[in-house]
Amino acid sequence: MAPRGRVVTDGKFFRLGDRKFLVKGVAYGPFAPNADGHAYPSREGVARDLALMHALGANVVRLYTVPPVWLLDEAIEHDLRLLIDVDWHQQACFLGDEQRERRARETVRRAAEECAHHPATFAISVANELPPDVIRWSGPRAVEGFLSDLAGIVKEVNPDVLVSFGNFPPTEFLRPREMDFVTFNVYLHRRPAFENYLARLQMLADTRPLLLGECGLDSLREGEPRQAETLGWQIRAAFRGGLAGAIVFSFTDEWHRGGRWVTDWAFGLTSGRRAPKPAFASVREAFAKPLPTAGRPRVSVVVASYNAARTLAACLEALQRLNYPDYEVLLVDDGSIDGTADLAREFPSVRYFRFETNQGLSAARNRGIELATGEIVAFTDADCRPHEDWLDHLAHDLLRGGYTGIGGPNLLPADDSPVAAVVMASPGGPTHVMLTDREAEHLPGCNMAFWRAALREVGGFDPLFRRAGDDVDLCWRLQSQGCRLGFSPGGFVWHYRRSRVRDYLRQQHGYGEAEALLERKHPENFNRFGGSRWRGRIYGGQFAGPVVRRPLIYHGPFGTGMFQTLYAGSPSWLHLLVTSVEYYVLLLLPLATLATLFHWLLPVLLLAAGLPAGLSLIAAWQVDIPRRMRRLWSRPLVALLFLLQPVVRGWARYQGRLFLAQTPVRVRRNFRAVSESGGGAQRSRMAFRAPSGVGRLCFLERLVQRLRREGWQFRSDGGWSPNDLEIYGSRWSKLLLATASEYTDDGSQVLRCRLKPARTLPARLVLWLLTAIAIGGLGWRDAWQASRLAGFLPALGCLLWFRHDARRLQAQAGVLIRRVAEDVGIVEAEGP
Repeated sequence: MAPRGRVVTDGKFFRLGDRKFLVKGVAYGPFAPNADGHAYPSREGVARDLALMHALGANVVRLYTVPPVWLLDEAIEHDLRLLIDVDWHQQACFLGDEQRERRARETVRRAAEECAHHPATFAISVANELPPDVIRWSGPRAVEGFLSDLAGIVKEVNPDVLVSFGNFPPTEFLRPREMDFVTFNVYLHRRPAFENYLARLQMLADTRPLLLGECGLDSLREGEPRQAETLGWQIRAAFRGGLAGAIVFSFTDEWHRGGRWVTDWAFGLTSGRRAPKPAFASVREAFAKPLPTAGRPRVSVVVASYNAARTLAACLEALQRLNYPDYEVLLVDDGSIDGTADLAREFPSVRYFRFETNQGLSAARNRGIELATGEIVAFTDADCRPHEDWLDHLAHDLLRGGYTGIGGPNLLPADDSPVAAVVMASPGGPTHVMLTDREAEHLPGCNMAFWRAALREVGGFDPLFRRAGDDVDLCWRLQSQGCRLGFSPGGFVWHYRRSRVRDYLRQQHGYGEAEALLERKHPENFNRFGGSRWRGRIYGGQFAGPVVRRPLIYHGPFGTGMFQTLYAGSPSWLHLLVTSVEYYVLLLLPLATLATLFHWLLPVLLLAAGLPAGLSLIAAWQVDIPRRMRRLWSRPLVALLFLLQPVVRGWARYQGRLFLAQTPVRVRRNFRAVSESGGGAQRSRMAFRAPSGVGRLCFLERLVQRLRREGWQFRSDGGWSPNDLEIYGSRWSKLLLATASEYTDDGSQVLRCRLKPARTLPARLVLWLLTAIAIGGLGWRDAWQASRLAGFLPALGCLLWFRHDARRLQAQAGVLIRRVAEDVGIVEAEGP
């Protein structure tokens, strides 16, 4: 006997009690009205049908009319739940007609009052397959609002009952907010098209469960063998695609519609006399084995933890319950001081390793890769709880898609705080970036898996990234080598968000620092201001900014398109501009200064200052916050975070660009002593005679190793620079190193090095500022002399100092290069 509790949403799936509830359903009816006026057979006949459905392995029955109470009672006695469609004459142009709107609301309320409290009710569907031309007539946004109102009526009667509406490809663009899950009827009979469309629907469903509301095949035209084969692979494709379930249309060929029996269609699993067709056995087999796991490779799950004992226990407990045949869990304690070691002892099956001091996130994950025994290495965080089928979905899609790595969604847990829900809706959180419906550009570090061999081939994670950015760097490095990254909608984890605004802003500051490091390593993926440039689209509940451009809907000629697709408007570039650090520093601050002198600029200042706030309020109004977590202050707080997040993250990014590229003084002091004692004269060009077998790339590899070992800050060429290395000295100077190989007439090899000094960003900013002061002072005749002293003379002094600093760095780098040359056995040639 199944539990008698209420089915609830559970991330991308459903749950009944403590078990996952994967919907395995059949559609039933409609039938001709019986003596009582209900569109169902007699109670005895319904009981026989429900018993046959139970034998099929079904657990949900979809009804197209509101059932009598006795049918609800019979369903629960047969361990079946009901998805109940409410029919309120949806084929008419209902919007704008007060009588039809009122009748629709009354019908939905009456259905909710009759069914919403009964334990047999799985969910109430407030509409099914609204005509596309009717929606085009009334307007999609108005129809979405009306559907949300109907869902609200059901929730008023019983907040715990699930609500959805039956959508289909001609109205794909409808996306009302207040639905608990997404239901789609799909009739595509070619397997590639069917699977591709389900992948697209998963992107539309985003963080909500996706239910295949109808699928089927007419055995009258296609034949019973093809019906059986098609329904078998359709159900398996739905389960494998991470859907929350599938409903077959229909249970029987007996079907009454529009006042007559339908005799020219035969979609049933049974005949009108309830004789099972071959499709019945095919569907029963597919229902019985929804997620076979045989033949899966071994997986090593790595959890890197630093002072995360508060959430680590829930993470490890969830990892013990995974439905995967062959996996291990490795916990890498990155020098925690909060009792993580004591907690790890409570999980003897978990392999535990501890760093005595904090080494950083990348080092911890690399240690996990070294210890892993699985062919696949999966990663999650200590503040995550993987779903029980997490590894199964990741491994299946990784194998089937031929990807190098794969990831899935990270969702807000139901027991998280209202502030965490606000943080989830605010910009900048960890999420996936999609190139297509299946291929990803970025996978968040809290939910990703890779072939171990591929990780070792690229050297694992870069230890440069201690707190964040390691996942971005790894994804970009893999893709630069031609690898593809996939996405598995069903392989999700629960991810607890920051529950305090201060913690969220601290997280964004860390992301900004990581972007500064990423910009040095992957300049091709950043704009001139240091902001990252993504080719794909960001998903996962994140909202990049307000959408002020109306979406475009392809309706097809005269509104008859079978796939009427919505092309959503992109987030406003204006919001990204007016909330940036550059906007405040380069526009608002000078404008505020000038407004104190020229009062006619005050309205311009007020407009410029109000624009970020106004666009942030629009963004806060458009975000989707779970109903159970909404508070009066939720959207105002989202607006505030839309204002603060770009400033905090951008400032941290500039801090990194200004200060992170400085080689420590102690490192430079060692080489300064040698260079000043005559061991290394300042030269911009050097040449070395290299023996056979020692090439330019070998020299550069040894130079990079020496730079890293000695503690120099540098950036290697990622393929987009005319220089091989940028070597950083003090805060003001850097060197651009270029090398070339040539062969002389006698066949010997000469390796040439060019060291070109350059000013860093802080040096350029200082010179620009002093020059601006000097030029600005020229406009004031009485202050010309002061401006020259305050601008031109300091600028000239800085210029001379920067030149001296660069020449000194040039001499120090020359010592380093000569030492590397000696190590690899090459001799400096005479002359340049």
